[in-house]
Amino acid sequence: MSLVVCVLLAAVLFEYINGFHDTANAIATTISTKVLTPRQAVGMAAVFNLVGALAGTQVATTVGNGLVDNDFVSLATILCALLGGITWNLVTWWFGLPSSSSHALIGSLCGATLATSQGNLQVIKWISVDPANHAWAGLLPKVILPMVVSPMVGIVVGFFSMGLLLVLLRRWSPHRVNTVFGKAQLFSASWMSFSHGTNDAQKTMGIIALTLFIATKTGVFTDLPAGLDFLKAQEFHVPVWVKVICALTMAAGTAAGGWRIIKTVGQKMVRLQPVHGFAAQTTAAAVIQLATLLGIPLSTTHVISSSIMGVGATKRFGAVRWGVVGNMVWAWVLTLPITALLGYCLRCGLQWIGWVK
Repeated sequence: MSLVVCVLLAAVLFEYINGFHDTANAIATTISTKVLTPRQAVGMAAVFNLVGALAGTQVATTVGNGLVDNDFVSLATILCALLGGITWNLVTWWFGLPSSSSHALIGSLCGATLATSQGNLQVIKWISVDPANHAWAGLLPKVILPMVVSPMVGIVVGFFSMGLLLVLLRRWSPHRVNTVFGKAQLFSASWMSFSHGTNDAQKTMGIIALTLFIATKTGVFTDLPAGLDFLKAQEFHVPVWVKVICALTMAAGTAAGGWRIIKTVGQKMVRLQPVHGFAAQTTAAAVIQLATLLGIPLSTTHVISSSIMGVGATKRFGAVRWGVVGNMVWAWVLTLPITALLGYCLRCGLQWIGWVK
């Protein structure tokens, strides 16, 4: 039972860190364009992250039941996955790199499961067909392919949406544009925060639901007091109380702010005006919302950052500080393999010290 408590505490910690690590995804452009003060923007993001986190479980099901063979997942495996994700998030936050919390958790889960199975690559669900809706499932179509495609979509759609706005607004005065889109950016930032909540919070929901299922299946919850029967899960599903805890924890983390990453996303890549912020946030929110409906655990970091690149490129190609972008891309590319290695080593370490078999 103590291991279950450790896993649940680690899951809540991961969700809190995810909140302040990815706050920049929703509000960096709003702050950089001075539409809202940092405190106002963080408060707004916390509220809409909370609302979004309570909506749906498609992504939670993918993370908790669609990427690895749960027969080879133990409570120690899940703990190592969470610790690996937490470590990578803290490292990238310290250096101000907007990396993907989603990919950090998924990479660690795959690595820890691989270690539990003693290197059997078949435990990772690379590609399959979901019998419920006959759609593609598994790591390749749900994680790796979107990881490559989503930044491209963000750049292209951000570029063309901003280009369209420039054509439509060519007769407007700069003052009118800034006034109108300063207000419109409140909508786009709210939608972006809501989309972030619907996608990112669900990943931890899936991990907690998987923890409850594994603990029930392995008999850990056999002697639970009657008042704690709600912890038991005979099959994989996301209880309402898990949704509420994850939503509140992410909102609390968001309220704490992630100022290092906010500075990178909102100021270091490209200088933005309200109309640029509106175009980038609307593009990113639409892409993330579509991915959530499809159960794809998308990186909100990748999408908003690439949308900002596409929008900034409409000013001129050199307006984007590509050196900063290059550092971010390296963090994106390295996240999955490094966290997989972290998860693998942590799981092997627990076995080496004799904590688990």
